[in-house]
Amino acid sequence: MYSGLKVLLCDDSLMIIKKMGDMLRSLGVGVVQTALDGEQAVRLFKLSKPDCVFLDQVMPNKTGLEALKEIISYHSDAIVFMLSSMGTIAKRDEAERLGARGFLQKPVSADDIKTVLELVIAELEDKTGKDLFKE
Repeated sequence: MYSGLKVLLCDDSLMIIKKMGDMLRSLGVGVVQTALDGEQAVRLFKLSKPDCVFLDQVMPNKTGLEALKEIISYHSDAIVFMLSSMGTIAKRDEAERLGARGFLQKPVSADDIKTVLELVIAELEDKTGKDLFKE
């Protein structure tokens, strides 16, 4: 069901990249790209225009919020979900004010990811009026 989705996963923790990448692939996501810092995240977003971005809040070179600002300024309809192991209401509110669609607390479960993917598919299909990801 998710084989047509292209996801960008951004986190400076290789363990999180591996765990979430494995979960995304086990759910059948077609393309999973990864970035280890905010600068890479922005660069990969501009190159590949993924359907969805999971963006860690705390990363080197450019924070998640800085990367979010840049991604949203490049593409205002970007679907970005922030990740954090130490999320606060203030940080969540700031991320949502900047354009994030949601905020996930780490560790993220497969059910959390599946819920996000369902929201992404619904939004993309609503924009186009087509069943884009039916197999």
